[in-house]
Amino acid sequence: MPRPIEALVHRAALAHNLARARAAAPAARLWAVVKANAYGHGIERVYAALAGADGFALLDLAEAERVRALGWRGPVLLLEGAFEPRDLELCSRLGLWHAVHCAEQIDWLAAHKTHAPHHVFLKMNSGMNRLGFRPESYRAAWARLDALPQVGEIGLMTHFSDADGERGIAHQVRIFDEATRDLPGERSVANSATILRHHGGTGVSVVGEGGIRVASDWVRAGILGYGSAPDFPEHSAAGWQLQPAMTLRTRLIATQSLQPGDTVGYGSSFTAARPMRIGIAACGYADGYPRHAGTGTPVLVDGVRTGTVGRVSMDMLAVDLTAAPAAGIGSEVTLWGRGPRETILSIDEVAHAAATIGYELMCALAARVTVRAVE
Repeated sequence: MPRPIEALVHRAALAHNLARARAAAPAARLWAVVKANAYGHGIERVYAALAGADGFALLDLAEAERVRALGWRGPVLLLEGAFEPRDLELCSRLGLWHAVHCAEQIDWLAAHKTHAPHHVFLKMNSGMNRLGFRPESYRAAWARLDALPQVGEIGLMTHFSDADGERGIAHQVRIFDEATRDLPGERSVANSATILRHHGGTGVSVVGEGGIRVASDWVRAGILGYGSAPDFPEHSAAGWQLQPAMTLRTRLIATQSLQPGDTVGYGSSFTAARPMRIGIAACGYADGYPRHAGTGTPVLVDGVRTGTVGRVSMDMLAVDLTAAPAAGIGSEVTLWGRGPRETILSIDEVAHAAATIGYELMCALAARVTVRAVE
């Protein structure tokens, strides 16, 4: 029989989370972000559940081709734009919208031969300091684009660095608002954290002193679509009314009875202080489970909450069976997601225990793990 580990992608949860984004920003149009192979879930597996979005946003041309091959005829946005001049040829052929974040990309457009003008989103660096034109250069970049026959509509875009934290978005909203005042074009400023934390249910963010307002005509539903809270642990996924879209589960393949002083795993990082029983689960860091998840990282065994014991190995990890005395070989182990009897273990809890974020765990799921979509 095949190794018992598998990942499930829950289509109903994806559709629910998309509806949750709609409810938070009902006046805005919605990008379903499917970069990184839909955050590890698989573009082909999530497509039907996310087809209620107004557009798909992603990074690379190969993913854009996959979305078009699935039958999507609506907007597809390349969030980082073209990486080289010839990328624009495929943008023209597939009808892709794309971000413009540097002068070189404008140069490539100026030299590009196309029959249909491109729809672009001009990106501002309003404080994230990754991509985009600085505020003082933004209007000049917009004017260059507006003068090109290769360019049709120009949207305005930025990305918030602290939408999930205490600093918030007011400082960047102010910068973006001042630099784009009176410029035409649809705005796209809201990522998952902004949608959940800063939208008042109208599609307009209201933040900062004096009631600074910035319209987000397009919102970008990324991690929230997959059932992870963008601001954990301040808020949980359940607190945001999100449902887990991925379950990683396996089974116990062995049990061991420990006596006081017995150690577990490489490096003997765990020593039993009392008699206890542990189970060995068929999951390790070669499956995408975080190696640095220490003792006590939460898991479910037959739906009962317990924790890991010792160091995670390449193919196995140990779990404490004290709270699940009936568990044995074949018992189901939920690493994250939905467990038996409607139990749920949030991926955010697992990630937090491993000093990382749910995004990384989703994206790190290994190719050797069987993945299937369920309704």
